[in-house]
This record gives sequence, structure tokens and C-alpha cells, in this order.
Amino acid sequence: MAALSIAGLTQSFDGVQVLRGVDLAVASGSLVAILGPSGSGKTTLLRLICGFERAEQGTIRVGSTMVSGPGVHLPPDRRQIGYVPQEGGLFPHLSVADNIVFGLPRALRKTQHRVGELLEMVGLPASFATRAPQQLSGGQQQRVALARALAPAPALVLLDEPFSALDTALRQETRQAVADALVASGATALLVTHDQSEALSMGSEVAVLWEGRLLQVATPAVLYRTPATRELARFVGEAVLLDGTVRESWVHCALGRVPVAADLRRDRGANVDVMLRPEQIRVVPRAMSVSAEAPVPALALTLASVQQGGDGCGVPGLDAESEEQAAAGSALEGEVTARVAEVTYFGHDASIRLQLDREPSQLVSARVSGQVPLAAGQPVSLSIEGGAVIYSRA
Repeated sequence: MAALSIAGLTQSFDGVQVLRGVDLAVASGSLVAILGPSGSGKTTLLRLICGFERAEQGTIRVGSTMVSGPGVHLPPDRRQIGYVPQEGGLFPHLSVADNIVFGLPRALRKTQHRVGELLEMVGLPASFATRAPQQLSGGQQQRVALARALAPAPALVLLDEPFSALDTALRQETRQAVADALVASGATALLVTHDQSEALSMGSEVAVLWEGRLLQVATPAVLYRTPATRELARFVGEAVLLDGTVRESWVHCALGRVPVAADLRRDRGANVDVMLRPEQIRVVPRAMSVSAEAPVPALALTLASVQQGGDGCGVPGLDAESEEQAAAGSALEGEVTARVAEVTYFGHDASIRLQLDREPSQLVSARVSGQVPLAAGQPVSLSIEGGAVIYSRA
């Protein structure tokens, strides 16, 4: 295994600049995910690292060896790089074992060097060695492709969107198997993907490539919680963006007063864009009755007890008009209230659109557990967990 170091990498095609001075360092034995939309330069970056294209400017080092630089361009077969393409690229006329040893010297191919060990490493039984690729599932074929890439003990492994053709359940299973195999081999790896969840779940660091530039390189948690720009916030997950005004260490917006977790303003202007993640918006149903068919969530009961002074089972003794007055009085004291405009159910959770009572034209998104019974038109109370990221007003 060896570290990867890229400095000032620039590439153009037909006068159009595709990569613009890319700098990246991948520590030995780690996996870094390159995340970016289509057309951002991801494929070009991989081709330059592999040696399929000659770089215009910049340097690429694998360990202590410069493989690309001024006057230097090592051919692909001398770079000690393993490559896993998008579709696996297995040879259908060869067995699994012959596919795995394909790139090895003739003597090692004859003995099927390390085939059993490599199959075990990628989570497949040794009996698969005699099978044809077409007898395997898509996920199993991708594991064999990884075993083939690992067979020569490369210094670096490149994975080019290797899970994009798999269905959701198989994708998750194959991701884990690939990640485990890379750890077991101790290989340094670079994963290229446009899938945010894939990048965040697999990379020790994530580098976001945007229009040929690396906008941010950070751990998954830092990238998700404090994206460098509002555009990045929209790309990496779902973002709630609101107008706000900064006062000391707080920002005031349509969702009330929120602490500032990260101040990324280019200037000190008080008027800012406020970024929250949908799951930071806590949603509690209001005025819900208890029944065996529709139990009130524990969180709602607890908050109702505190706000209404009751036992958490609605507001005993109040008619509908009195309940509305109580809700209005609570809102005047600072509570943020809203109505559910739309619910999109995913099973494990649900995405909801909320229409704020204080600003009916303002719709915000939130995520709640799939166990919380919410329906369009339902009144809710809102609170914020954690702080906001603020940017200079666009």
C-alpha cells in the first residue's frame, strides 16, 4: 500500500478545461471518496491517475514514485494500480479463477495464485472459482472484479462507481463486502461516485469535485454538517435554506432563534442565508387524541405535558375553540407552529413539507421517524436540534 499525492492537476479537452488545479492527498491504507455530479471531472481524474491520459499540468505520485509530471508519464502497467470499472468488466469466456489471475505472470496464472484467499477476502466461497461470471449475481461479479484488482497486490486501488448498476439492497451488501476486503488487504483506495450516501458511508474522507475543482475535502461528518457553500449543502444531502439575521451568537429566521454552529460568511453582514438539515427540525403533533389505533408518540406526550400542564393525553376539559386559543397563546410565547402540507413516506422515515403558521408562504422540509403518525393538514409544533450554518446572503 502507498499514499497518493496529486498537486496542481490540470486537464483540458478541445479547449474546455475539465480539471482546474486539483490538489489531493490520500493517506496510505485509507479510502477517500471523490463525490461529484456528472460532468464534474471525476472520470478524467481517474483516467489521469491510471495513466490512460497524459496530464497537461501537475504531478501524480503513488508512494515515492512520480507516475505523472513534467516529462514523466509512466504507462498504466507500470503504475501498480488496481482498477475496478463500473460494470466489473469480467471476461465471460473465463472462469472466476481465471478472471482473478488474469493480470498475473504466466507461472502464477497456472497455479491460480491466491484465488481461494482472494475469494474469501471479498466474501465469496472458494467453490465459486470454477463458475462462469454469468452464473453470478451483479454484486458477486463486482466482488470478483475487486479480487482481480487486488491479485497483483497493487499500491493503489481505484473504484469507478462500482455499485451504480446494483439494486438498493444488493448495493448496500456489496459496499460492505468491498469495504471489508479493502481493509483486510490494507490497500489505499479511491472511490469515485455521484451517490452521496455511498461517499459518506464508505470514505474516511470525502473530496467534492465541482466543475473541475475540489471545493471541500473533509470527513463525512464535517462535510455533511458544515458544507463550505450553500450549493454544496444542497448537493450533499437535503438542505433547508432560510433568510436570517445574525444577532450575537444567534440567528433569527422563520423557525425562530437558532444558535450558530458554523459561521461561513465571506463578510460580516448581518443578513445571511441559514442552513439546517431536515432531521434537525423536531416535529411534535398537536391536539392529538389517544386511541389504540393511533397512539401518540412518547416525545409528543412529554412535550404536551410540559406545555399544557396535563397528563400528556391531549387537553382534558377543553373544547376545540379553547384548544386553538391555547395553541395561539403558546405561539405568542415563542413556540413555532405549523401545519403538515405533504407527507412522503419511505418506511423507516418520512419526509414532510410544513407550512409555517407565522409565515404561511414559507414551506420547510423535515424528516421524522416512520413511526410518527402524521397526515396532511395536521397541526404540529416545531423545535430545532443543534445549530445552523450561516452563509453570506446570496
